[in-house]
Amino acid sequence: MEPIFLAYVGAALMVALPGIGSAFGFAMCGNASIGAMKKNPSGFGNYLILSAVPSSNGLYGFVGFWLVRASLPDVTDWLQAGMIFGGGLMLGLVAMFTCIKQADICANGIASIGSGQNVLGKTLILAAFPEFFAILSLLGVILLI
Repeated sequence: MEPIFLAYVGAALMVALPGIGSAFGFAMCGNASIGAMKKNPSGFGNYLILSAVPSSNGLYGFVGFWLVRASLPDVTDWLQAGMIFGGGLMLGLVAMFTCIKQADICANGIASIGSGQNVLGKTLILAAFPEFFAILSLLGVILLI
């Protein structure tokens, strides 16, 4: 096996895992939105905002991949390949799990708004905390490059 293969696997994980997490997160929030619309159909705009929040982590994976892809053709040894693989695994896992946890927070906010509570701003603030760790992992990838 060539070192470049390991680097490409890391780059793929960097995009795939956050994308999977974003899809799960958006689906969780979408399901909560459908349930909340049964009680309060006028809150759809708020539901949509909260449903989109977990999707941002998928963008971090794509940004990380975009930054790493330029160095992929230059990978010639196992150290470089391992750094890209490790960065991809780190960003991929952190972003995937933070998406899912953000979706839990946002889905609860959607259910509360559906019940008549005005918690959009507070939910967005709470959902920003897991996002911080995805941003840190993207910064870690940037520093690896």
